[in-house]
Amino acid sequence: MGATEVLKEKAGLAKKPMTILQLLESLKPQVALALPKHLQPERMIRIALTSLRTNPKLMDCDPQSILASIMLASQLGLEPGVMGQCFLVPYKGICTLIPGWQGLLDLVNRAGKATAWTGAVYQGDDFEWQLGDTPKLTHRPCGEEDKMTHAYAVARSFNSPYPIIEVWPLAKLIRHRDKYNKVGDRHYSYNNFEMYSRKVALLQTLKYIPRSVELATAYNLDAAAEVGQQRMQINDVKEIIEGSMSFEPQAQLAEPEKKGPVSVPAEPRESEVSLADFGRLMKLAKEHNIVEDDVLIYAQETYKVETVRDLSKAQFGELEAWVTSEK
Repeated sequence: MGATEVLKEKAGLAKKPMTILQLLESLKPQVALALPKHLQPERMIRIALTSLRTNPKLMDCDPQSILASIMLASQLGLEPGVMGQCFLVPYKGICTLIPGWQGLLDLVNRAGKATAWTGAVYQGDDFEWQLGDTPKLTHRPCGEEDKMTHAYAVARSFNSPYPIIEVWPLAKLIRHRDKYNKVGDRHYSYNNFEMYSRKVALLQTLKYIPRSVELATAYNLDAAAEVGQQRMQINDVKEIIEGSMSFEPQAQLAEPEKKGPVSVPAEPRESEVSLADFGRLMKLAKEHNIVEDDVLIYAQETYKVETVRDLSKAQFGELEAWVTSEK
């Protein structure tokens, strides 16, 4: 600290760094701009503060990732920790925003293009399902909710006579969890396996229904969190959120108290397509009257990838050029 800063501090003129709790309170105007009409900024800030207080490890996370997660949750209209809509989860010093299955269903219904639901099957239930050209599923719960055997999800576009059905047996669900789990037995599935299982099945059906920008963003947030690559900053949220939002804090943010060595996540590879890139692409597609599914199909057929985020930077640039060239 220089001599001038020391004098200012002694004279009481220096601005003290804001804590994350103070900064959240100062964010109410920006949160109000991001929130859909059915939510109030005071409630969102209060819920965010509750999440931070109930999970002290969040306070050790990068402050920018906390703010970015809360701002993006506000834009999506999902309340952290409320009825399983979404969750703020610390991972290697980074706050990650993870949509819950109930939040995903809310976004599906709000989009107004499809409907979806999920369920869990237990030993003793009457359960039948089939795929093919006339898919159907029948589930009549009649057993004890003791041993789960399957999780399923059903989605139906309003312009389609047939549903999209996804059924995962218990062994497949466990293999999926063990393959992608990055936090060991701290993964939430160990305490609530049914909720985890229903969400996994639901995410598979969401690949095949019309999606709003908000639902597509939530889908990709979950995918990035699953593999430990969700490293959002405030500038990323500016790109993801449709339209422009100013975020210029007037005070310096205090560093979180360090309680020991902090694991610094590795920088993402240059070839990765970030959530901000994806948000920008979806905005361009909307401006050119192209539905998201058409963008995904074009990317899959042209580059032989599963999702847009599997593209290299060069391929993503070509995809953007294709979107802007379409009439």
